[in-house]
Amino acid sequence: MSTLKKIQAAAKSGALLPSTATNLADWLAASLPEWAVASIGELVEKQAWPELNDRFYRYLEFGTGGMRGRTIGAVPAAAETGKLSPLGTPEHAAIGSNVLNDFTLIRAVIGLYRYTAKFLATQNRADSPKLVIAHDVRHFSRHFCELAASTWTRLGGTACIFDGPRSTPQLSFSVRYLKAHAGVVITASHNPPHDNGFKAYFEDGAQVIAPHDKGIVAEVNAVPLSELGAYLDKDLARVITLTPAADAAYHAVAAESIIDKTVFKKAKLKVAFTNIHGTGAIASVPLLKAAGALVTHVPQQAAQDPRFPTVKSPNPENAEALSIAVALAEKNKLDVVLATDPDCDRMGVAVRNKAGKMELLTGNQVGALFADYRITKLKQLGRIPKKGGKNIALIKTFVTTPLQDAIGAAHGVKVINTLTGFKWIAAKIRRYEEQLKASLLAKEGIALDYDRTPHATRAKLLQKHSTYFIFGNEESYGYLDGDDVRDKDGNTACLMFAELCAYVKSRKLTVPEYLDEIYRKHGYFMEGVINIYYEGATGAAKIKRILETYRARPPKKFGDIAVKKFQDFGRAKILDADGERIPAQDLYFVTLANGYTFAARGSGTEPKIKFYIFANAKNQKPAKGKKKPTLAETKAAVKAELERVKTLIETDARNRAES
Repeated sequence: MSTLKKIQAAAKSGALLPSTATNLADWLAASLPEWAVASIGELVEKQAWPELNDRFYRYLEFGTGGMRGRTIGAVPAAAETGKLSPLGTPEHAAIGSNVLNDFTLIRAVIGLYRYTAKFLATQNRADSPKLVIAHDVRHFSRHFCELAASTWTRLGGTACIFDGPRSTPQLSFSVRYLKAHAGVVITASHNPPHDNGFKAYFEDGAQVIAPHDKGIVAEVNAVPLSELGAYLDKDLARVITLTPAADAAYHAVAAESIIDKTVFKKAKLKVAFTNIHGTGAIASVPLLKAAGALVTHVPQQAAQDPRFPTVKSPNPENAEALSIAVALAEKNKLDVVLATDPDCDRMGVAVRNKAGKMELLTGNQVGALFADYRITKLKQLGRIPKKGGKNIALIKTFVTTPLQDAIGAAHGVKVINTLTGFKWIAAKIRRYEEQLKASLLAKEGIALDYDRTPHATRAKLLQKHSTYFIFGNEESYGYLDGDDVRDKDGNTACLMFAELCAYVKSRKLTVPEYLDEIYRKHGYFMEGVINIYYEGATGAAKIKRILETYRARPPKKFGDIAVKKFQDFGRAKILDADGERIPAQDLYFVTLANGYTFAARGSGTEPKIKFYIFANAKNQKPAKGKKKPTLAETKAAVKAELERVKTLIETDARNRAES
């Protein structure tokens, strides 16, 4: 019996989904390479029906930010595995319509090219579409980078690549620096080793938003399978490999994230740095050393390795990923641990506390430290007025700690809250840039070259004509200073945090003590997270049910705690601090009678629903005749109440899932 007939029989018996059988038939009819046909045949012979369903039940979805998925099958076929590389990379990425491989990558590149070319035409721009591509250290990342560049040039465009792995923030910068029309990073961030991804950027150096996002998705989905084979063989003859000047340009603007260079000389800060086998050391270590930090690289994790062999997950949010670096810091009496994820757009830290032990900080805590320190320093150096100003903005996501709202208010600066995702922060920065250029052109007849204008000049002009962006961050360990990069930047985050630590050390304090100073000034805030996972199709239905019942039957109370306010971001008209409307999204914000708040949203990348809980000490007053509690007592009381609230919220959510 032929492979196709076996597929048809499996579909008839219910072992294969109808969509899987259809896609398999289409692929077998598409003149695939021999190894690909052999791989499908092998999986059919093994009757690996669940594996084939996973690989072929749909086309890998190209969402608003790109796509992410497996490159190595859970059940690999010998023909695709071939001869493994020394670092365990198979000879071919897994065959399938729902995996990231040569076929789905080429489809994405063709769609992005066609959208970009059409956009340029609507702008009456005769430019040839120009693309910059960066990649991390994952399996197939270099191959996918070269294949994307080859495809773009064969379509008629100009493609630029680096000579090796580079970080996501450097790609964002390079799109603007090279005046490209689009950018791509080949990365799956902190996903498991078997995954890889394709992140798309537009000419402002930011991930795409409306209207470009839907336009690109439509073009990608319109590319037929029959077109892909013509681009499978790489041709790099016209691909431009960037010179060291591109690195130097990024390093120069990254170094400007330091506000006060003198603190490094005073402190002699000792840093343990780990790139967790990723791209972070390429820029972060030279930047730290140039600033004056004494850097010890964690040797076990220094090598770029797509297997990430020393960790369960290469995610700097996880304590386990920092454990080797923390042990090194303890042994060598180092001041701080800095860790970056594989594409170096996020940073995790550990600091030495008053007891002399290393202590992990959350993304919310680091963001609050940055906000207070950087605004204070900018005032001291005269870069912003001492009273702040309505044209100065700190930008954060709604699900990032409200402590930053309090810090911003106390300093007299505007705090903008955005939806989750750094592309929304970048969109605000772009708006401020466009407002400045439009104002100067209208009022003074000046056509400003924004990127070539010195930072100090830009800061003054933005405060006068638009809004000066001073800092942006999200709770998931992403931070950004300045607007030369339009995505979160792990390299500059390391530099900024090292400066903060050096400043604190020069005061003979520890970072947790400095954080306590902030709490005493602005109030104590604490955050908690609930992740509820539901796998598979039935799990997706449960997540959908929770979200839908929140809208249809908003909660009235949780245990003995009444709901004071319920906001549905998918239905209500919600404005940010600039008076601009927040795009509709299935996000719910709940304010409780005890002063706590929480947000509920479904994850865009994982089978889970996530709740962000924000606790504070505002409503906790001392009992009659009692002294005001100490900060330590306040922390303990808030933590206990937070845990109680988390239990009540999770119980309600699980009941809704089963209702």
